[in-house]
Amino acid sequence: MRRLSNLREEMERWNTLEQRVQDTLELSALGDESLNADLVAETAALEQEIGQLEFRLLLSDPHDRDNAILAIHAGAGGTDAQDWAEMLLRMYLRWAEARGYEADVVDRLYGEEAGIKRVTVTIAGPYAYGYLRTERGVHRLVRLSPFDAAHRRHTSFALIEVWPDFGNEITVTIVPGDLQIDTFRASSAGGQHMQKNETAVRITHIPTGIVVSCQNERSQTQNRETALRVLRARLLQLEEEKRRAEIAEFKGEHVDAGWSNQIRSYVVHPYQMVKDHRTDYETGNVQAVLDGRLDEFMEAYLRFTMGDKKSNDGH
Repeated sequence: MRRLSNLREEMERWNTLEQRVQDTLELSALGDESLNADLVAETAALEQEIGQLEFRLLLSDPHDRDNAILAIHAGAGGTDAQDWAEMLLRMYLRWAEARGYEADVVDRLYGEEAGIKRVTVTIAGPYAYGYLRTERGVHRLVRLSPFDAAHRRHTSFALIEVWPDFGNEITVTIVPGDLQIDTFRASSAGGQHMQKNETAVRITHIPTGIVVSCQNERSQTQNRETALRVLRARLLQLEEEKRRAEIAEFKGEHVDAGWSNQIRSYVVHPYQMVKDHRTDYETGNVQAVLDGRLDEFMEAYLRFTMGDKKSNDGH
């Protein structure tokens, strides 16, 4: 039903656009000069609408329309990496806010000195997963460390993971006996307890070793439901990755899911630049990117992957 509703909405948008184009052509054929200003304005609006719909065609994967679950993990770099992970969290929250998406931090583990070791965020909005899947991979920061007394240049890494969020609609079988469920007190930065009751929930999926936790909600039941939702998404993504790996192996392709391939570098010193290593798209406005201006990078990657698909299909 959800897929049918999405397709109906898509068709209505294209049909409405087609009708607007026909109306504009008919007005133009009248040759009434008093309508020129209106025709120019409508033509510009149609071009913008067509451009948006053309870009939406890049978001054609089965789950692109879905909400997203985003996880950030501090990597190599110690305290600097944990601070970098928190900077990335702020960046994605700003991006979501600018798009009118709803973002909720469902789990966060703070660093001992600063920043965060890991964080999980649910982001709800049209095509949230389609956009955010472009961010999956290792992100590298080069800057003068604020945590180094000598103020030397440091390189920090953080890993971004993204899964589609299907809510409770995911068709993944979870055997209750495969789950280890623990409860604990939700805590804040510095290890201070926010609650006296053990409302936070940690679920371990024993067969795969996947661990998810949630401490955002006030009740243990709500946290358990959210944690299960994240677990379902991760299990489905794991199955899809297995299928892709099998296909790649059959084709003789090398599959590398390691940390060695950073997808993007953010350089603050000795110069200012953000560069995506997959598409070579770059900008010198680092602060704008860190403030959530990511659409250009996302679009460049989507167009890049579409080009790869066309090449592989022989088009």
